[in-house]
Amino acid sequence: MAPPFGIKLAVHLIAKHFGNLVAKVCENVARRGPLTLQQIIRNTELTPQQVKNSLLILIQHNCVQAFSFESEGGLEDGPKVNCQYVMIFSNILHRMRFSKFLEIVSRELDDEGCKELLEGLLQNGRLTLKQIVDRAKAPFEKGKPGRKEGFREDVVRESFLKLLNAHFVERCPAPEPFLPAPVKAETTKKRGAKSAKINEESETIEQRVLAAAAPTEVQRFSMIINTESNVSRETSMDDSPSMIVGEKRKHDSLELDRESTAEEGEVVLWRANFEEFMRRLRHKACIENVRASLDDGAAIVLRAMLEATRSLETKVKTEKSVPLSLDTIFEEVIKSEEGRGMTLDHVRASLVQLGCSASARGTDESYSIDLKKIIESAQNDEVESIVLQRYGRDAYKMFRLLSKNGRLVETDKISDTTFVGKKDAPKILYKLWKDEYLHMEKFVVTGARQSQFLLWKVNKPCLWEHVLDEMLHAALNLSQRVAYEWEKEIEFINPPVGNKEEGANRKVNVRFLLESSLLKLDDAIMHFHDF
Repeated sequence: MAPPFGIKLAVHLIAKHFGNLVAKVCENVARRGPLTLQQIIRNTELTPQQVKNSLLILIQHNCVQAFSFESEGGLEDGPKVNCQYVMIFSNILHRMRFSKFLEIVSRELDDEGCKELLEGLLQNGRLTLKQIVDRAKAPFEKGKPGRKEGFREDVVRESFLKLLNAHFVERCPAPEPFLPAPVKAETTKKRGAKSAKINEESETIEQRVLAAAAPTEVQRFSMIINTESNVSRETSMDDSPSMIVGEKRKHDSLELDRESTAEEGEVVLWRANFEEFMRRLRHKACIENVRASLDDGAAIVLRAMLEATRSLETKVKTEKSVPLSLDTIFEEVIKSEEGRGMTLDHVRASLVQLGCSASARGTDESYSIDLKKIIESAQNDEVESIVLQRYGRDAYKMFRLLSKNGRLVETDKISDTTFVGKKDAPKILYKLWKDEYLHMEKFVVTGARQSQFLLWKVNKPCLWEHVLDEMLHAALNLSQRVAYEWEKEIEFINPPVGNKEEGANRKVNVRFLLESSLLKLDDAIMHFHDF
């Protein structure tokens, strides 16, 4: 379930992009969980056609996923299959990050055509290859200024292949996957079955639906469909290393032509691969956090290791990087200009800084980095910064002490350790507890004289959820203010003569400040929600 202010932010984003009608349907699904079409119609009091159109828009833009499941029928009827709709909260939040996704493609592929194709997918949600090509062709047909050369379909297809090979685009998931009922644990279990059951129960309905709808890894980035045998196989520019560049282009164009023919039997839809973009952003966040806490050398080594093993990661929230030998790490480091000044000893020292311990892997020693630990350190720094700005340095010292201890600590001991006055400490701690930043327990000692002690600790899982909800609340306020500034734009079209330039400058400055603040806040949100 999404946080309360997360739902409000998601509804606001949908309303801003698609209108209040679609937002009403989105809010109903978000607050009530998976619903059938009839339930949505009944809850929203909209017409069936309005609800259907709204769901089609949300599905088109990857904000809602349909799925079918088997439910029990009546006394005489057998089991029947129903269709329900579930909101994909993360994909709605990603709508705030489109500019970041475009910047990644622009930086890594250095191809304006790739950026334009991705922009089309982000704007339209899902497109066939023919629609992608037609959209790229439209500016040339309209005689748009700035187009120096004529339209070339092979160039567009080559740009699309670059996006596909980099995993920035993917095939869309199944439109309505069947979701089997959760397997109930048997009464007699073998050792380890209990933990497996806990993991299964912790999986949300959204995660189960997405897993059921996801195509196989081969199909996900495949360019050919054999409709007779219904078998997909992946094509890659690296499959034929001996092929020259010109032959590769002809080969790739042929593959895409064959896919277009296959589409006559099965429509293939493409969309932006949010998972890959979030992986790049997570890696970037880890590198910047290491650079800030350690030094440039450690950041260079970490970046080299992540770039070498990125294709081997199976999920965004990877806890540890894939092990690499020291020689392999050094080879990756010296590929970059800033890494060529590093020696083998310097790389080894940076690995020690990163907390890597050598482990035996065959005859060589291998190194792996704890990415989860880096993210947790960034989360701690973010929350400590909030406490410092909101409650002052004394509160910051006490909160930091409790955060590092990870256990219950008595009030007087906190005061003595942090050198905060005995009278001030309980007041500050109570303030933090009241605002849900601390967990408090009362400990009563009975005897000749009854005494009561207050014990405090930081309950990180609960606190992280609270901090995330606060950040989403702040993002909602900023997003609403940005929308308000856009609505006020008409006031600056014909201002008084004396204030014309001043009003225009103020409009630009305010909007730039708000939008840049929202992007920076989103970086912090990703640490707690996506990373």
